[in-house]
Amino acid sequence: MPIDLERVNALTEAVIGAAIKVHKALGPGLLESVYLTCLLFELRRMGFTVRVNVPIPVTYDGIHLDLGFRLDVVVNDYLVLEIKSVKKLAPIHDAQVLTYLKLSGFPIALLMNFNVTLLKTGVKRRINPHPAERFLDRAVDAIDKPKEDLR
Repeated sequence: MPIDLERVNALTEAVIGAAIKVHKALGPGLLESVYLTCLLFELRRMGFTVRVNVPIPVTYDGIHLDLGFRLDVVVNDYLVLEIKSVKKLAPIHDAQVLTYLKLSGFPIALLMNFNVTLLKTGVKRRINPHPAERFLDRAVDAIDKPKEDLR
């Protein structure tokens, strides 16, 4: 059963909308931690389940190694958020997100750079072509939010 992109789109649109709200209120030029804290507040207020600094073990030769990799945010145990506040996103940021998806098995990620004039120019969505089986088997109802909750 493939991932339902229509439902994924609803989740990512809601999260991007929350990020835009934060960005409009604060503007560019602040530290990542400021945007992260405000975005977490907004997402929780919208009813999303969020986890912060989620550890990602690396499996090498059948052994799980904790090497200190952490996902910035996981929304509804489905969507990874990587928050940046940099002059310009670099290819290494994209590679980081793709590697995190591969290591964690999560199906989708948003790379968000808040240090831009217009936030939509600082957001990149990445889909894991080989998500962990747990995301294919489980019902994706958890990523749906009623329309009134998305505003």
